[in-house]
Amino acid sequence: MTPTGWLASRGHTPFAFQQEVWRLMAEGASGLLHATTGSGKTYAVWLGALAALAGERPARVSSASASASASASASASASTSTSTSTSTSTSTPADAAVDADTAAAASTHRTRAAARRHAPPLSALWITPMRALAGDTEAALRAPLADLAPHWTLERRTGDTSSADRARQAERLPTALVTTPESLSLLLSHERASERLGGVQLVVVDEWHELLGNKRGVQVQLALARLRRWNPGLRVWGLSATLGDLRHARDVLTGPQGLLVQGAQPKALRIDTLLPEAVERFPWAGHLGMAMRDAVIAEIERSTTTLAFTNTRSQAELWYQALLEARPDWAGLIALHHGSLDKTVREWVEAGLKAGTLKAVVATSSLDLGVDFSPVERVLQIGSAKGVARLLQRAGRSGHAPGQPSRLTLVPTHSLEIIEAAAAQRAVAAGRIETVRSPDKPFDVLVQHVVTVALGGGFDADALYAEVRGTFAFAQLTPDEWAWVLDFAGRGGEALKAYPDYQRIEQGEDGLWRVMHPQLARRHRLGIGTIVSDASVRIEWQRGGVLGHVEESFVARMRPGDVFLFAGRMLELVRIHNMVAQVKAATRSRGAVPRWNGGKMPLSSTLADAMQEVLAQAAEALDAQQAVATSTQTASPAGPAQPRRASARAALPGPAAAEPPADRPPADLPPAHLPPELRAAWPLLQIQHRWSALPRPGSVLVERLRSREGHHLYIYPFAGRQVHLSLATLWAWRLSAGQPGTWSIAVNDYGLELMARRELSEDEFRSALPRLLSEADLLPDVLASLNAAELSRRRFREIARISGLVFTGYPGQPKSMKQLQASAGLLFDVFRQYDPHNLLLTQAEREVLRQEFELDRLEHTLARLRTADWRILTLRRFSPLSFPLLVERLREQLTTEKLQDRLKRLLDELHAAADDGAPSGASDAGMGGADEPLAVEMTAPEPTARRRRVRRRYF
Repeated sequence: MTPTGWLASRGHTPFAFQQEVWRLMAEGASGLLHATTGSGKTYAVWLGALAALAGERPARVSSASASASASASASASASTSTSTSTSTSTSTPADAAVDADTAAAASTHRTRAAARRHAPPLSALWITPMRALAGDTEAALRAPLADLAPHWTLERRTGDTSSADRARQAERLPTALVTTPESLSLLLSHERASERLGGVQLVVVDEWHELLGNKRGVQVQLALARLRRWNPGLRVWGLSATLGDLRHARDVLTGPQGLLVQGAQPKALRIDTLLPEAVERFPWAGHLGMAMRDAVIAEIERSTTTLAFTNTRSQAELWYQALLEARPDWAGLIALHHGSLDKTVREWVEAGLKAGTLKAVVATSSLDLGVDFSPVERVLQIGSAKGVARLLQRAGRSGHAPGQPSRLTLVPTHSLEIIEAAAAQRAVAAGRIETVRSPDKPFDVLVQHVVTVALGGGFDADALYAEVRGTFAFAQLTPDEWAWVLDFAGRGGEALKAYPDYQRIEQGEDGLWRVMHPQLARRHRLGIGTIVSDASVRIEWQRGGVLGHVEESFVARMRPGDVFLFAGRMLELVRIHNMVAQVKAATRSRGAVPRWNGGKMPLSSTLADAMQEVLAQAAEALDAQQAVATSTQTASPAGPAQPRRASARAALPGPAAAEPPADRPPADLPPAHLPPELRAAWPLLQIQHRWSALPRPGSVLVERLRSREGHHLYIYPFAGRQVHLSLATLWAWRLSAGQPGTWSIAVNDYGLELMARRELSEDEFRSALPRLLSEADLLPDVLASLNAAELSRRRFREIARISGLVFTGYPGQPKSMKQLQASAGLLFDVFRQYDPHNLLLTQAEREVLRQEFELDRLEHTLARLRTADWRILTLRRFSPLSFPLLVERLREQLTTEKLQDRLKRLLDELHAAADDGAPSGASDAGMGGADEPLAVEMTAPEPTARRRRVRRRYF
């Protein structure tokens, strides 16, 4: 049967891009297939692989296999007959049924064992980024085997594979294997790796975008280089739905000789926004948009099955709890899914989604990838997705089948996210997706790979150097760097050469490098991989049963009796012992929510650019509206139109309503041609335009403001939270170079705040701009302002783990994160003192700058800002864009109750000024009341000390 015939038997017609892939694979080509989620990428590559590689089974294999199958069947029949006969005379009917089932199972096992022995050797590897996807992937790949490759066997090999299956695979691998990057590296460490893997003809890397930009992707690059050495004709194909720079993604995986196949777009994609009834004109982030809860419930009721995505696990916990509180009748019909929950809980949720028995699931990125949930009708994205690729990936979870429409609804959690929703739709319509880049020379991964290859039969240094340089990540690896890697893996470098535990590889008399000590070999195999999890504590019921894992730093702050929300339940901590927290159901209804690391995702450059474009669109409409109003005012003696008044406001923390009165003049209404999101956010946009200005592409808005706290500078580069943190600390450092001072800092995705006691005049600021935006001494200034030495020390823990310097412990006896940090910190200090040129030290510093603070994006932002038009305005009061930055700084200084009291007073003043049509101007920004200042006092440093202090405030 042909691939076309197999699809036809299931009522499908192949798409043109699928047929193109089949043709290319038959010609022996490699490439990258980029197509929408649910459009048939898997079968495009897999059916092509079966057609190109399976072919007709050789006669001798066919005969042997048929003979074995016949023999097994005859044996099974005889066994079954004997069991039945015996049961008739000596056993009950129930016993006979049990015996028959047992015999049938044994027969099936023998048949599969015979087929496995006579099946072709390992020919195809399917690499999935998540072992949780391996089961679904295996089921999808198995479906066509009976018709297109009946003599092939298919299995999976991941961290979840049982020891019995591993033992069987150690004897003979299947024809096709679904695996992960980590498990593939483990296979490469087998002493007969070349014999077992040398016949691989095809490698498929699924969800390539998920691996491309991280160390796991580099691990895949190195593994592919090893397989290509054994088989120069190896076919490699990547699959993805959300890549920006396709050529770069292709070059990293296959080299420039690979082909690009752009899949058709047969799927209808609908992205809309769930708009609130009232829009807060002075918004702030962090209240999680619970005012939208009832609207979300209504949307869930309208659909059969809904996936509600959040960006953080804590947000998922709160939303799940809020939905259950509002709809207790949904207990058992809605569920929670995130990576900290126990595997059995996650599998139960996934099974419910596949079966269509769940009404809704609140999830994080744990359900972003590849699992086929056909019953899901729609997706809700609660809060901003922060990136176009992530938005498209999540949208593809609905209508996950060729031809079925996908629908995603954005649920803003504050007013600025309404504008961000319009920007996201603009970027999607224009086909703009973020670019992901491969890491450059991560030496910890290379050191690990060198030891892995030494275990897998040994290597010649010159040959392996050429092989490694064939990867994109290490194409520029110099001979000196390679010599350092060999020396470091062989004797631990200069600093550790006296310690046998770090002498992992040795060169034999035949010139090959191998691992000679069995204990070091075992430890290395246990540590293979680049996934470094955060320190976590297992959450268990006091009477047994695992709920999941939570960060050690969160639990460490708690005492027995404290209450927290986890897995959708209020839990009371009973005790902590050996990285296990025992809990019981809490009687109180409120508690703390774990703050998982990595929960804050910065706004992507693509989405930030689109947001400035929609703000410019709104600015043009407001300019036109203002021009009409001015001409009307000049022509009419009646004077200007009356300002709009707010009819009602919601109590904190929900959004404040600003509904127009019935007699509002049409000129004050948003133009009909604007997107619905901009029309909904019109009250906010009007105030920002009237009191200050709206940011536009090619310009930078700066707002100057004086309050009782001091002098504020609000700057809006629209470069994302991490870059703004780097900019704010860098600029505070440089501004303090000439005159010591203390600065308070706040950042969000749209802008940053610098606040000091001393006023920085507009002339002073403009004269300082060349120095602030200069790339001269950028690296040392960033390192000094960000305290990068301590950050590098913590980053080094991950590098030490991956490179094998730190052993995490044996199964069942893991070392605590405190022990690992202490060991890594000691090595960090030793290297700095005795081996300062150690490449792992350089890598730690580089990763801090490139990943934690996005140095590449910082350099790009500085270049963009140097050519921008800087518009500096002096305000009378806080604008809608500056208000969220104010709240973020105050949030870290005040309790929740005090913060809400302060905000209520300030919001009353701001709303009153907005309703009265108050203009902007240089004046004191009235903070309300004569009580203590809204921020803590900042002590100025002594002039003789020449100290520079930066107080960071960010979210």
